Amino acid sequence: MEPFFSPILNALIKHAQNRPAGFHVPGHRYGQALQQDFQLKEPAAHPAVWFTSIMQLDVTELSSTDDLHHPEASILEAQQLAARTFGAEETFFLVGGSTSANIALLLTLCEPGEKIIVQRNVHKSVINGLKLSGAVAVFLSPQVGQRSGLATIPTVEQVGDALRLYPDAKAVLLSSPNYYGMGVRLKPYAELVHKSGIPLVVDEAHGAHYGFHPDLPQSSLADGVDAVVQSAHKTLPTLTMGAMLHVQGNRIDREILRQSLAMIQSSSPSFPILASIDISRAMIDSLGNRMFEQSIAAAASFRDWLRQQSTAIEEIEYDIMAMETDESTTHYTDPLRVVIYDSSSRLSGFELQRRLEQYGCFAEMADPRYVVLVFGIQASLEDNEKLQHAIEVINEECQSSAKASHKEDNAYAQMYISERTATVTAGISDPVSFSRERFNNQHVERINLTEAQLRISAEMVTPYPPGIAILNPGEIITSMNIEQIRLLSEAGAKFQGAADPTMQTIAVYHKKDENNV
Repeated sequence: MEPFFSPILNALIKHAQNRPAGFHVPGHRYGQALQQDFQLKEPAAHPAVWFTSIMQLDVTELSSTDDLHHPEASILEAQQLAARTFGAEETFFLVGGSTSANIALLLTLCEPGEKIIVQRNVHKSVINGLKLSGAVAVFLSPQVGQRSGLATIPTVEQVGDALRLYPDAKAVLLSSPNYYGMGVRLKPYAELVHKSGIPLVVDEAHGAHYGFHPDLPQSSLADGVDAVVQSAHKTLPTLTMGAMLHVQGNRIDREILRQSLAMIQSSSPSFPILASIDISRAMIDSLGNRMFEQSIAAAASFRDWLRQQSTAIEEIEYDIMAMETDESTTHYTDPLRVVIYDSSSRLSGFELQRRLEQYGCFAEMADPRYVVLVFGIQASLEDNEKLQHAIEVINEECQSSAKASHKEDNAYAQMYISERTATVTAGISDPVSFSRERFNNQHVERINLTEAQLRISAEMVTPYPPGIAILNPGEIITSMNIEQIRLLSEAGAKFQGAADPTMQTIAVYHKKDENNV
């Protein structure tokens, strides 16, 4: 345990306490610009009430603050403290979320046309990084739970097979844990990849809290991974867009990485976001295990309550231990994430999420089958009671309405599992080029989705959340893809990357150009 100490916050407070006369950006001048009289539609919504305290700390790069892209003072000290706390050799603070780190890593690791082995079910930021770098991706299909239909990461054996097939690959990129809190220990993966002399990088966006309590999983940094990306804002008390990139070892050129981060991130980073990352680290150093005890207890209490109820709303039955895996690989689930669903199939995940919101409970995400609940720092008994009440009322409403099961949702639930199980047999993809020439290709047409089977997609189709692409440009569209997109759209999913938000149509390459894709 250490005294609370945040060098970035201290620097900002000291600067504000000096009552500076600001002749610099940003334009709000420490919030003074809001101190004006104007007509309000809602009296409680005066911006000065809500934003002045934040704006007092929202400054630019000054001699009394620091520069994120060339840190020498408070930011440098804060990053060094974070590296010590999280177990890295070097830590970079990010103001563009994990997205900025994923893109910067791909720009660092791959020149145009070079291969990288990538887990198939990655966040769209990885796909965008492939586009910007012009790399060639070899996709590995994930392991899939037979009952849940949820994907984790490829097997160690798959990674080994891919390395033998493509010995010129520059790196391996995996994503663990998934959005549902399911992951694996990565030591055997790191050892295998390192035998090929290349780095293993991991998108650990949902695991910034890992390793700081006996009930929490260990971070992949402890398994020897070369670069780990964490969204601090997801599970730590950090402002949205605050994230970290941890690096260790000598397999990644850190100077090129710094240059890549400078290209991707704003030249005017948010100091409140930077300070909030530092505050999270300082809280961990000061509180230790105690920081997470209440949230772990709240999630466990809710799980216990749910098991004792006779409602149709249940927690997912995790089945990751039943998947094929190397004996040295250990699976885990995040105790701060509770995944629920309607076992009677009356409600899809999207509908259950909407019903919860009607009673003031807002979930992290939903898909056609599940709802993901995240129990954050200091999750309260009052919030638990509100959630329990909502579930009780929703269950009673469903039973009294005698509503017939959603046939489409049931069909999707089966297809959802079948499609993901089928991807296991797909194994290792052929190399998929993400060259800029392909994305500048003008020979694209838009056709009805129902007519797109066996055509080559010219756009990325990404239901959000969780932001994992169903299709990437250059991939062949299967009948399963079409059915999955149709059912997701009918269930209310939102799509990013696709020009037609209704997903009635999809962009494909002209048949005469397909051989050049």
